[in-house]
Amino acid sequence: MTSTAPYGDLTQEQLAGIVPELLLTGQLIDRSGMAHLIGAFGRDVMGQVAIEEWMAASPVYTHRMRTALGIDGDGVEDMFKCLQLDIGAPPQFMDFRYEIEDEYHGSFVLNHCGALLDVEPMGDEYVTTMCHTIEDPTFDATAIATNRRARIRPIHRPPRAPADRHPHCAWTVTIEPDRDELPLPEDAARMFMTRAGTVALSPIDADAADGWVDYRGPLVADLQFREWSHTALTRVAEEVALQHQLLALGFLWSVRRQTADVEQVLDIYRKQLSGIAGIAAERVRNALGLGSDATDLAKVIELHPCFGPVQYTGVTAEAVENASGTDDVLVTIPHESPAALDGGWVSVLDADHLEPMQAAATAVGDRWVVAAEDHEGGLRVRITLGDKSIRESGEVAITRFSKGSSWEFSNRGPSIPITPVGANLG
Repeated sequence: MTSTAPYGDLTQEQLAGIVPELLLTGQLIDRSGMAHLIGAFGRDVMGQVAIEEWMAASPVYTHRMRTALGIDGDGVEDMFKCLQLDIGAPPQFMDFRYEIEDEYHGSFVLNHCGALLDVEPMGDEYVTTMCHTIEDPTFDATAIATNRRARIRPIHRPPRAPADRHPHCAWTVTIEPDRDELPLPEDAARMFMTRAGTVALSPIDADAADGWVDYRGPLVADLQFREWSHTALTRVAEEVALQHQLLALGFLWSVRRQTADVEQVLDIYRKQLSGIAGIAAERVRNALGLGSDATDLAKVIELHPCFGPVQYTGVTAEAVENASGTDDVLVTIPHESPAALDGGWVSVLDADHLEPMQAAATAVGDRWVVAAEDHEGGLRVRITLGDKSIRESGEVAITRFSKGSSWEFSNRGPSIPITPVGANLG
């Protein structure tokens, strides 16, 4: 049997381990997609698409996370809480260190910026595109989900001079009452109206006694998910998976503006999905200590952020015995799911284009082979164990270029509240 809420079937400990993994794979979506944009259109177009996808998605998913976790203030502390739960800032790989001066003034540095270390070998022009051209509008788009008078501005940022400058960058955050409000980006307004923007996910039990049920308390350094309740972690995992979906839609909309060639758009979109599908499957499998049999593969697919959350995609997977007495995996992808109707990632999967599903299966076990079957109301994929090893696809290999693909999280101890600099400690 398949679950109606696969993340909810995990233990609290498993959820605490998988949430950072999901945040990280969300950040790596761009390591998958942008390489194909550079090849097709060049660096400038890549930068424009990055701006438009994040400006479309981040105000929406930030608003959703604020609502889910009771982050209802409008100050810098509230903004920083949201950043800790944002696929653009996965913990440790993007090591944000926050400081609060008062309710409406603060700052942060990145002690480690995995995205920078991925891009620096490509040269200063690419670093400038990421750290200047892309960051300026997208940081503000994220900030306005908390307060439209917020501004995030650099103190220093790459290209690094000297080359080993540390921290990698530093930024101020200010909210001034007499400042003009920034408008909601047009694509974000459209995104709020999508099925992804409005889908209902698992409710949090406010009476749960096994950990945090919201983030109404103080901002903490090194947010430790093991301190959260099972019900809250289930919802957070689903929201982070949905962040993947929202970013992918923003990417699709922007790429469509670059070319009228529908097939080229779909090819780039499918390659983006294939690359991150392989890396995410590998990391989910490893995070849960799974093997490579049919039951393990089915679990990875059900927990895979590119194929979930199930309330949005409708994707289910189960291990079933075949005529030979061994187990296959049956994956069902409904044609009329909210994700399919939005034009999300699952919409590019059909009988002739199963490369993303193959990438995920290969990451779990290199002998798994995917094939489509007839199924009323959707696409059914049967994954069977073959005789030969299948090589990792080029799309996954490109994504693996990022150091995030092999990143290892460390235990940094308990969550510690961040005390405002201006607080009266006497």
